[in-house]
Amino acid sequence: MSLTHPFRALPLSALAISLATLAHAADLPIKPSVGDLVKKSRPSDWRPLDPNNTLYMELPTGRVVIELAPEFAPQNIANIKTMVKEQYFDGLAMLRSQDNYVAQWGDPNSETTPKPLGSAKAKVVGEFTVPMPNDKHFVRQMDFDGYAPQVGHSNGFPVGRDPKAKTTWLTHCYGMVGVGRDNDTDSGNGAELYAITGHAPRHLDRNITVVGRVVAGMPLLASLPRGGEAMGFYGAKDTRLPIKTVRLEADVPEAERSHLEVMRSEAPIYKDVIEAQRNRGGPWNKYAANYVELCNAPIPVREHPKE
Repeated sequence: MSLTHPFRALPLSALAISLATLAHAADLPIKPSVGDLVKKSRPSDWRPLDPNNTLYMELPTGRVVIELAPEFAPQNIANIKTMVKEQYFDGLAMLRSQDNYVAQWGDPNSETTPKPLGSAKAKVVGEFTVPMPNDKHFVRQMDFDGYAPQVGHSNGFPVGRDPKAKTTWLTHCYGMVGVGRDNDTDSGNGAELYAITGHAPRHLDRNITVVGRVVAGMPLLASLPRGGEAMGFYGAKDTRLPIKTVRLEADVPEAERSHLEVMRSEAPIYKDVIEAQRNRGGPWNKYAANYVELCNAPIPVREHPKE
């Protein structure tokens, strides 16, 4: 009869190593979590969203709040703002929900009877990177990354950086918002946008214009029914979720605004937040990774505390 007890099946040396590992793992110190750090943070550790660079996309299911990053894509964002001001997105719809990838929205009739763009441009140059000197807020994260020589955050946005090429770019982490395009780099204009809803497709970095990120309302996009056509596009048998309105926060009455603020990546507490995600403490965790991917280290966002 064979012995199946896991400890009896191990040689004494392996058993000793296993017991020692368990004993060591159980000794992980209790460390502050990101939630703990948010609670102990100071008002100066946070910045409010800029009303002139914040979009509210109102869906039948709720509000999606998008923070724009004009330092990285000024021409595309200017075009998007023109469309928002002229209410181009009102009445359009979600076009696509591809599992573990993106949710995309725009004009469902763009191939047959497209909605006029008004004053917006039909083509905008692709803004895939910016010169390093243009990124004045870069704070490096000291972890290896397979897609960029350096990674970190710039004003709260996840970014990659190449010191040799002297360029910086927004990365395709969960919730980031980009501009759909065809093969030509200037074939996008912001009329079709997408948000990352799955594992970060970082191969898209530096191949497409990223204009910002969703800071609230991601569950509304991530939970959309998956499209029945190729690449998750909605077909004739699918029901598209309509877009009620898209507005700049600056054009929304104060009483109707979402008062959100983002932790400053330049604040000293930022390094503690990254460390809390890199090496999570006990007692539940039994192993400290001493590593965190860029997209697994998001900067906290919260509602502004009431006075």
